[in-house]
Amino acid sequence: MLTRADRTVPDARAILDDVRDLGLRHVGVKDVGASPAELAALIEQIRALGATSYLEVVSTAPGAELAAARVARDLGVDRLLGGTQVEAVLELLAGSGVEYLPYPGRPAGHPTRLAGNPDEIERDARRQRALGCAGVDLLAYRAIEAAPLELVRAARRGTDGLLLVAGGVASAAQVRALAAAGADAFTVGSAVLDGTFAPHAPSVRSQLGAVLDACR
Repeated sequence: MLTRADRTVPDARAILDDVRDLGLRHVGVKDVGASPAELAALIEQIRALGATSYLEVVSTAPGAELAAARVARDLGVDRLLGGTQVEAVLELLAGSGVEYLPYPGRPAGHPTRLAGNPDEIERDARRQRALGCAGVDLLAYRAIEAAPLELVRAARRGTDGLLLVAGGVASAAQVRALAAAGADAFTVGSAVLDGTFAPHAPSVRSQLGAVLDACR
């Protein structure tokens, strides 16, 4: 994710241009930190790489979820992440080809934290899948009421769709633990841009190399 602390970074396009030859196949942004025009340019740049594009809803402003859904639809984003107004978002996205992965549980604040126990996460994931969602966007490492990997396993029980873990992924050990617990994918942003995913990797390029190595 071209984001830090749940905001799209101002130099996102320059960063993406610098790492364009790494073979990244999944790149995302947040609905906070960039104007609609900047988001459009970023999504087009991601598309030019041949990568799957993601827009994640993190704004807590009234109407933000539906506004982000409209942006995702209008820009042709591949996957919209986050939010909890599932029925309304699915209605807006109908026929667009945009895949939707909402938050299970009770997200709140910015940066977002996640309330909810494993039973609640499993129940929400199952309901969201039944409504037609492509999967769930689980804030496992932002959890305040349960252990992160317990929530991952619960979400896995609840959905046969894509299980993506967002927020707080900051090491190769976490990546391996998520995979073992049943996650299909994860997002990483601040840890790469701040140089903490791999402490001895001096650049964003080398940080991303360490992320790709962890995925293998």
